[in-house]
Amino acid sequence: MTTKQKKGFKFPTAFTILFAIIIIAVGLTWIIPAGSYSKLTYNKAQNVFVIKQYQQQDQTLPATKETLDNLNIKIDISNFTSGKLRKPIAVPNSYTRVEQNPKGISDIAISMVKGTIEAADIMVFIFVLGGMIGVINKTGSFAAGLSALANRTKGKEFTIVFAVCVLMAIGGTTCGIEEEAVAFYPILAPVFIALGYDAIITVGAIFLAASMGTAFSTINPFSVVIASDAAGIAFTEGITWRAVGLVVGEIMVIAYLYWYAKKIKADPTTSIVYEEREKFYHSYRDDSNVDIPEFTLKRKIILTLFCAGFPIMIWGVMYGGWWFPTMAASFLTITIIIMFISGLCEEDIVNAFNKGASELVAVSLIIGLARGVNMILDQGMVSDTILFSLSNMVAGMSGSVFIIGQLVVFVVLGLFVPSSSGLAVLSMPIMAPLADTVGIPRDIIVSAYNWGQYIMLFLAPTGLVLVTLQMLHIPFNKWVRFIMPMVGGMFVISAILLLIQVQLYA
Repeated sequence: MTTKQKKGFKFPTAFTILFAIIIIAVGLTWIIPAGSYSKLTYNKAQNVFVIKQYQQQDQTLPATKETLDNLNIKIDISNFTSGKLRKPIAVPNSYTRVEQNPKGISDIAISMVKGTIEAADIMVFIFVLGGMIGVINKTGSFAAGLSALANRTKGKEFTIVFAVCVLMAIGGTTCGIEEEAVAFYPILAPVFIALGYDAIITVGAIFLAASMGTAFSTINPFSVVIASDAAGIAFTEGITWRAVGLVVGEIMVIAYLYWYAKKIKADPTTSIVYEEREKFYHSYRDDSNVDIPEFTLKRKIILTLFCAGFPIMIWGVMYGGWWFPTMAASFLTITIIIMFISGLCEEDIVNAFNKGASELVAVSLIIGLARGVNMILDQGMVSDTILFSLSNMVAGMSGSVFIIGQLVVFVVLGLFVPSSSGLAVLSMPIMAPLADTVGIPRDIIVSAYNWGQYIMLFLAPTGLVLVTLQMLHIPFNKWVRFIMPMVGGMFVISAILLLIQVQLYA
């Protein structure tokens, strides 16, 4: 008699996790009372403020400081007229309950489709990047260059990891590298494979280091600058404390990665993702050539062009006003140049581009599905209710308890509003005035917002985590196992820095 073997439990894929979260989001629209804050926008053509209220006629008001004062919005009017604040601002004390707007089964599929359409610009960027990688792989440039790098860094492999961590931290704290970090995986994953590391080191050096830098933003225009503007203060207020947090946080990341790298170097089977190593290697290691190709001048030029695309992209984001369409166009231009100098026939080039792009289809779709979750919550009118309830929860507390409460509030809000700029303009006009009632400066609230949101975004499936894990073939449960010490460490660092500031200003 034969007996059937029990299949072991396999953790769901990113698609299944997001699908389950969308269903939960639909359920929340039936349970959580619907409500809405009035939203203020600036109409540049007519030089007026427009207040939008749920299912009511828009109200037009003069674009003056007096109007902002009357609405209890402590934001310099120049932030609106200059175009710095483009997203709708929540008006304090304007929350009202509205008719329940629960979503149904049909909205699940609709939100998935609409979320994907909304993320089209990011998806095109990823497809172009994937196609570019495919073309470069076909030329043999990666295999030749990585072989040369591995030979030169023998015995000091972690130096590369350290350098990447520092660069990503600088990018995070200055310009908030988030979705743009996707561009670095195809170039750095093969490097780390050549150095003998696994997928966790790759995601740690890129995503974790960049996110820690963004969490402790110093001059990042997409989070701390927008949040400070929405709170009615200069972004330089509190910058010293954010810089201290940045140094401490990045030391913690690098030390953690060093410990992990040393462990897997001594015994590769101790890698958290040892079972997934073949999938990771297959995606990012070119085994098509049995013999390593020669690192010729042409291949050096191709890799130089490829690497040049990334500082150009960062410059464009920081100073050129670039967004994903422009970034995609810049990489496509470089790809076309590489195609012409590669010496490959037209059919091989096109097939290589198509193959590279097709391998990132799943990653692109995950971005769209994550957008669908936020769409359900917004259309179900529950996001503002969550903010209103949490703001009431911390109001009236003593300074020290209040600021820890704020940190926890922003951890929770980070799950429902994963956009740093979106959460800033939604929450700061509501939360910042609460600081006045307990006698602490508003810049401490800005820090609590930034640090709390990113504690959650290390884990939140509604953010970029699942996109990253899908690219590197890391199961979500294994990522949670790896990242929890960092989540706990960041919470402790943030809480200590916030409490010190409160005590100094008490």
